[in-house]
Amino acid sequence: MKFQIGDKVVVLHSNEEGEVIDIINNKMVMVEVRGVKFPAYTDQLDFPYFKWFTEKKVVPEKKAPKKFIEDIPREKKKVSEKVADGIWLTFIPVMHADDFGDDVVDDLKIHLINRTHSGYKFKYTLQYAGEPEFELNNTVHPFEDFYLHDIPFENLNDSPNFSFEFSLITPDKNRADYYEAGLKLKAKQVFARIEELKQKGEATFSYRLFENYPARVENVVDVSPLISKGYKVYDAAHARQHLEPAKAEIDLHIEKLALEPEKMDNFEMLTLQLKTFEKYLELAIAHHRPSLVAIHGLGSGKLRDEIHEILRLRKEVRTFVNQYHSAYGYGATEIYFQY
Repeated sequence: MKFQIGDKVVVLHSNEEGEVIDIINNKMVMVEVRGVKFPAYTDQLDFPYFKWFTEKKVVPEKKAPKKFIEDIPREKKKVSEKVADGIWLTFIPVMHADDFGDDVVDDLKIHLINRTHSGYKFKYTLQYAGEPEFELNNTVHPFEDFYLHDIPFENLNDSPNFSFEFSLITPDKNRADYYEAGLKLKAKQVFARIEELKQKGEATFSYRLFENYPARVENVVDVSPLISKGYKVYDAAHARQHLEPAKAEIDLHIEKLALEPEKMDNFEMLTLQLKTFEKYLELAIAHHRPSLVAIHGLGSGKLRDEIHEILRLRKEVRTFVNQYHSAYGYGATEIYFQY
């Protein structure tokens, strides 16, 4: 490797000086120039010593005659505006040369790039085949490049799903409370993008998560048809008063839910149990209960697994645990909420 971290370099095409801040692979480094970080091939960089030497004046030049303010023409300042085109997920392939001289990708460096005038809080989750692998909560400021993490290139075969939930750092009553965006990658499409990079001599490929953060949508529902048919319509602010009471625990054994369970097949039993669980989960959340115990028994574990899958998708659920309990053994899941 020609360069090391901390080396001063000059970018050949722009003649700007910068510093090497990371080694990506044996052909590419991460460079910082005047606060801007970007990847660059090593053959596009050089040490600045020759530039410094040629800039030194061997023979002192004659002093130019003094100029007064009125003699100097006013220079028009060039204003370079940053282009706001959304939030992007950018990938930097980390490669090495194999025995035949071909570039082989080892890892992908992942960056979240905010090219907007707003700052965002974000919750990031990486899943492989539906199973969470990596989570991160942080903030990304306007026109900031935020490094997330690396993933092994071979993991593209496991159907990676990059999920984000964004919210404004500074809340705006005219804009949505949060916005969800995501990206699912297939190995075949990434291979194609990397081949395209090699042909163009570029270092990164990107996908836009969204261009504009959405405005708040107020849902106004015409309830007059319901009232005319005799339905009771309540103000949402007082809806909790009219709900069925929540329970501290719900027993999902089929004998507790059906009059003749022996006449039901396994699918019908599981469907009834899950509908009952979801009903009392919603009631617990609506009443702002601190916790709920779902008694599902041991059995094959199918009901327990389905319940856990539902809980993983609810942001009101702070945590849940299926551990030994003096009253239920291992046959119950304790659920704790956050509001």
